[in-house]
Parts: sequence; C-alpha cells; structure tokens
Amino acid sequence: MNETQQLLSALSYIPADIQCAQDYELLAPRFIPAPSFAYIAGGSGQDQTLAANRTAFYKWSVCPRLLCDVTQGHTRFNLLNHEFSHPIFLAPVAYQKLAHPQAELETARAAEVMEACMITSTLASTSLEDIAAISNNRNDSNVINKASEKWFQLYFQPSRAATLDLLNRAQAAGYSAIVVTVDASIRTPSMSAVRAHFHMPDDCVAVNVQHYEIPEAHAISAGQSRIFNGAMREAPTWADLEWLLSQTSLPILVKGVLHPQDAQKIRAMGCAGIVVSNHGGRSLDGAPASIDCLAKIRAAVGDDYPVLFDGGIRSGLDIFKAIALGADAVLIGRLQVYAISVAGALGVAHMLRLLREELELCMALAGCANLSDVRNTELELQPR
Repeated sequence: MNETQQLLSALSYIPADIQCAQDYELLAPRFIPAPSFAYIAGGSGQDQTLAANRTAFYKWSVCPRLLCDVTQGHTRFNLLNHEFSHPIFLAPVAYQKLAHPQAELETARAAEVMEACMITSTLASTSLEDIAAISNNRNDSNVINKASEKWFQLYFQPSRAATLDLLNRAQAAGYSAIVVTVDASIRTPSMSAVRAHFHMPDDCVAVNVQHYEIPEAHAISAGQSRIFNGAMREAPTWADLEWLLSQTSLPILVKGVLHPQDAQKIRAMGCAGIVVSNHGGRSLDGAPASIDCLAKIRAAVGDDYPVLFDGGIRSGLDIFKAIALGADAVLIGRLQVYAISVAGALGVAHMLRLLREELELCMALAGCANLSDVRNTELELQPR
C-alpha cells in the first residue's frame, strides 16, 4: 500500500526526535515536498562528489587526550579584524523558500540570536536588503549586545553593470564582506532531482536578480560546442575577479577553491581569503571531496591567510576535523535548510547550538581549550 504522507508545517517548538544536529536531515522530508527535497539534498550528475563529501570525513580520527584542564575553554577567534564567538557560519544557500515561507528571514533571525555569521546568497528568495535589516534593526536590542557579522555571496552577472549594482546594494545594506562564488559557471542538474520531476515553484524566485536584464542568447554556429561556445561564453575569468577587486574596499573572499595553485593566485591578487568548497557536490560531479583538498591548500597559502571550509559537515566532530586540517571557520549549508523546514528560526538556532556543543565536547575530550589548540591537533588516518 502506497500512501502519500501529508506534509507538516514548520513547528513552533523543537520536536523530541532531535537529539543531534544531523537529526534535522532525517526529519526534513516530513516538512519539504519530495521533489523539492530531492533538489535540496542532491548534488550534480550521479551525486558522486556529494557522497564523497560525507564519507571522506570518516577516514580521519581524533585521539583523546587525558587530564587536560579545559575549564577556561572557548570557541572565540579573530577573522578579518572581527572577533567571532564561534567558527560556525551559515553558508549561502539559495531558494530557501522551498523549505519555509519566510525563507532566509528565518535563517537571519537565528543567525542573529546565535551570533553566527550568515552569508546571504545572490539567489535568495528574499531581498538582500530585507535580510540585512534583521540584524540592523536589532543593534539597540537589550537581548543582542552587537549585531552579528553578515556577508554577501556574489555571483557574477552577465553584465558588469548588474554585478556592480549587486555589489553596491550589498555594501549599502551593511554587509561587511563579499564572498564571490566562481565554481558554478555551468549549472549541472542532479539526476535525483530530475527523476523526482522537480521544477522550481512559481513563487520561489531569485528576487535579487529578477529585475536585471537577461541578455539574448548567442547563436551557436554549426560545428560549435554548446558548452565551450555557448554556456561558457559568459563565464567569469581571472580578469573579472581583478575588476571586482578594483570596485570595492570590502574584503573579498573567493568560494569554490580546490586546487592549491588557484589558492596561491587568489592570495597574490589581493583577495581577503578563500573558501575551500566543491559547491556541495553541485558543480563537477567527480571532483574531490572538499576535506581532501583542505590541508594541501592550507600549506599552499600559509598559516596566516583566511581559509574557510564548506562541504559535508553534519556534526561538531566534522567541524573539529576541518579546523584541525586547516580551516579557520566552516560553512553549514543543507543543515540550515533542513532546520528551517522543521522549526523555522528556532530550528536553525537550535541546530547551531547543537553543532557548537558537539564541537566543544570534541574539543574537551581531545584536550583542546581553544581553536588554536584544535589547529595544532594532528588527526590520524584510519587504516583502509
């Protein structure tokens, strides 16, 4: 008997089923329509890289240390001249209206309460100004002593005028850094989403770019490639990144870095940092797991250069491993969408608290009183 399960609306409380941060992933299918869940949970192609992002964490182990005094322990750290309470950032995830009618506004409310840096996506379902206003309007609150950092994730647009307009809007709205994503020149579908017959709902649009003019498609001559001469015609290049750097005084981080030579070039150009990421397995299917690239990239750019990490994190243990392998901070992607689907802002805040406590637990048992201790921890490779 095949009965269609009735979807639940986001709850106003934390369900008893949630015992760890990853449990939100298990509950989310009860709140998100199956085709939309397939799109959110999927990667690209056959999801090889998506799967690798998770399994690659398992080969690393953390050795406990004994009798260490960690009673003064904390998770504070400095990045780009700002002190953060913890290294758990919210990744730029597009189209969050697929999971909750208030979309990124709920995520922003949770980020503010939990002092988490939220990176707003160009392709958000809500305007970048409205998202920024969540923290701007709480600056004088008795509950929040200071507004959390908010960054804006930028996709290069087909025209430099549109790209510059996005950049200026973000700066005017109070975003303090720009994270430019460069690894998604071609959007490749997930076969799991295709097989689930996913189509973007009419009310789920990328409002930040909907008013920009869409250029006419270039005709492809006989014998030309749909990829090289078509899809890649508008793809950004190193020259575009150099131009972007000249347009703002805000720090610019580059997201989508997997190769050490690219990381070195980005640093030499004057970018403020990088995000080691394979786009959550949504770009080239068959790319290496992000965690497998992290240590090499850290070695290539040196200890003092900001390196953030994205890809496959589901627990505080995963965060510990990423920091030990060279990350200054980590970005949480799909978990935030699962959490807002289950319990809105309350769910995202709870998910962040669980991740932080899981990280602190791992730190305590590994004898690490701060994140510098974690960075100096040598992980052990599990025998194959």
